[in-house]
Amino acid sequence: MSELNKTNLMELDQRSMERFFVELGSKAFHGRNVFKWIHKQGVIDFNQMTDISKRLRVQLESLAEIRLPELVFEQPARDGTRKWVLQLDDGQRIETVYIPDGERSTICVSSQVGCALNCSFCSTARQGFNRNLSVAEIIGQVWVASRELGHPPTNIVLMGMGEPLANFDAVVTAMDIMQDDSAYMLSKYRVTISTSGIVPALRQLREVSDVSLAVSLHAPTNELRDQLVPINQKYPLEELIPACRDFIKGDKRRKITWEYVMLDGINDSIQHAKALIRLLEGTPSKLNLIPFNPFPGTSYKTSPPERVEVFRQRLMKAGIISITRKTRGEDIDAACGQLVGRVKDRSQRELKRKMPQQAAEAGAR
Repeated sequence: MSELNKTNLMELDQRSMERFFVELGSKAFHGRNVFKWIHKQGVIDFNQMTDISKRLRVQLESLAEIRLPELVFEQPARDGTRKWVLQLDDGQRIETVYIPDGERSTICVSSQVGCALNCSFCSTARQGFNRNLSVAEIIGQVWVASRELGHPPTNIVLMGMGEPLANFDAVVTAMDIMQDDSAYMLSKYRVTISTSGIVPALRQLREVSDVSLAVSLHAPTNELRDQLVPINQKYPLEELIPACRDFIKGDKRRKITWEYVMLDGINDSIQHAKALIRLLEGTPSKLNLIPFNPFPGTSYKTSPPERVEVFRQRLMKAGIISITRKTRGEDIDAACGQLVGRVKDRSQRELKRKMPQQAAEAGAR
């Protein structure tokens, strides 16, 4: 609830919207109509909702609102990618990215302000973490993007700022709205949730949603993944891989998409490729090889293209579909791992990172 205790209707999926209207003393179908006005027609002014009575519109004005993140900045890239910076009610800022590809249009949506998982190669992680986004702040990104583009996206990926499975309830509700026929009408194959591997939440997701799954893998062994993706120390590969396999069980069309950032001299050798082949044996898979996007302060470097291709060919020879992802939006910091927003960091991650360096400098003096 916001000021004056108004309910933000952007928080509600269709069933909750129907319940809200019944509690007002109205009919469930009025809730369905308003839901459709907001998400299908893009209308957020009650007075423009012409199939609702004047009495009900007056009632809504006093008890409800439709409040969205504020678009404060847009930056286009040379390749057609667009980055939108959205400001939230508390002054935090998040980033949403549009990636065009022929008739396909993908929106990369954030689920948190910052990220708590601290993957070592990710610029977003260096910003620290503040809070989870609400349903309205997640689906609001899709609403804003649809209005800016003039049409809804054909695909949505929850691969922006944050770990989606660490914001489980809000993310699941937002994905339900994305798939609703009265809203954005996206199939389960066109909504993808990307996770670093919170295994209990992944197993819970299988019970309530059938969206597509992408997993930030980045290493074929626990020893290396512990360094790159620290959540692996809690949920190692021997737990993660079976959970992913179970997620798509029973649907022969589905594959797990594995995200693998190529880091020069770290995870890009033929030995790593062979270990990856062993790890994924028996799991329907597609592998995205992602060129590392450097950022200030990182010690990692991008693998040379020829080494990436050798790595990819070795995987293909083993029967694993492997694609080298084309870097999009790099010139506007909209590429994978580059989204930073504006985070009032509650984790004090940057401060903790600087303390050993400051102590060393003081000792040198």
